[in-house]
Amino acid sequence: MIFHMSLRSNPMLRKTNLAVWRAWQSWKLGLHTSTVGASPGPGPWERSEALSSVSTEKPPHTPVMLKEVLQYLNIQPGQVVLDMTFGGGGHTKAILNMVPEVTVLALDRDPTAISLAERLAKDHSGRVKPLLGRFSELETLLSNMNVQPGSIDAVLLDAGCSSMQMDQAERGFSLSKDGPLDMRMDGERYLDMPCAADVVNTLDQQALASILTAYGEERHARKIASAIVEARRVNPITRTQQLASVVAGSLPAAVAYARKDRLHRPAHVATKTFQALRIFVNDELNELHAGLCAAQAVLRSGGHLCAITFHSLEDRLVKRFLRGDDLSNLDHYHFSPRNQGNRKKKLMDERRDGGSVHWLPLRRKVITPEKDDVKENPRGRSSKLRAALKL
Repeated sequence: MIFHMSLRSNPMLRKTNLAVWRAWQSWKLGLHTSTVGASPGPGPWERSEALSSVSTEKPPHTPVMLKEVLQYLNIQPGQVVLDMTFGGGGHTKAILNMVPEVTVLALDRDPTAISLAERLAKDHSGRVKPLLGRFSELETLLSNMNVQPGSIDAVLLDAGCSSMQMDQAERGFSLSKDGPLDMRMDGERYLDMPCAADVVNTLDQQALASILTAYGEERHARKIASAIVEARRVNPITRTQQLASVVAGSLPAAVAYARKDRLHRPAHVATKTFQALRIFVNDELNELHAGLCAAQAVLRSGGHLCAITFHSLEDRLVKRFLRGDDLSNLDHYHFSPRNQGNRKKKLMDERRDGGSVHWLPLRRKVITPEKDDVKENPRGRSSKLRAALKL
């Protein structure tokens, strides 16, 4: 299975998720006999209909921190840019409109996003080159296009899921829209890839709690995992709002009403659970690490990187990558500040001579959206941008 291969090849999360690994082994043995799970996702007709409705009703994606991205990428006429998460194409469209004769390589793992990129490519002949694949597949995709390492002028990496995915109920990402509990960013590209319903209906309580703790930083992971196991004994959990109700019912009202988002608005108590499942299903942290490594390989010396993240796990990973940490040896902790201890002091001692040999930060502190941008696009309120120059 794809998840197993990435976990074996990158020991980053292996020890943290030992319980999860064992549970997946049991799940794999029963793969062909299990009847539990959400619908496999939208078929070709449904995906086409969803794409049509997205493109005609409203813009599918509002680009986050567009002004800052354009500033720090510093793209010049005639350069080649890699947009590693095309999404709805907001950043790419702005680049095409503002910089003459630029070429954009548009990567995304979501077939629906690539359909949008193909439409944009028709409107900008030769300037947009769609690439369907994950961050971990980028090296092969670029090699097939005869794009050499060290030849890209600027790279934008926008982590997480897009507004377009959140707005399509049938994708199963949203808490506010009822749909099948899917959450696979790749759609139907990998038939053996488990969806979120497979996770919540198959893994044991310990494994579920491990996922919620590691990927959602959920303080009440054990209570929620216990409630999920109890609920699925009555009926399989196959819908998004079904899972949200189970999570909400597992915690006292005082806990549920106390949760606020970054705008101090009431936040659903299941938000962290949904985040954790989405990250686990899509192997997002390993993919983000693979994307950062790929960006380092394809950028020319003097090229610019902008990496946008949407939660603390992603931001810590990007921060530590850019400062030169060896992430291949992080199997004993999960990007958590609580687990650094003496290791943090040791790393600081090792880097007294100036930090990473590969990256020069373009701004010392992380960049966050301005208040006006948050009002216009509330979904970008938690975004953080880190910009660096390839040495």
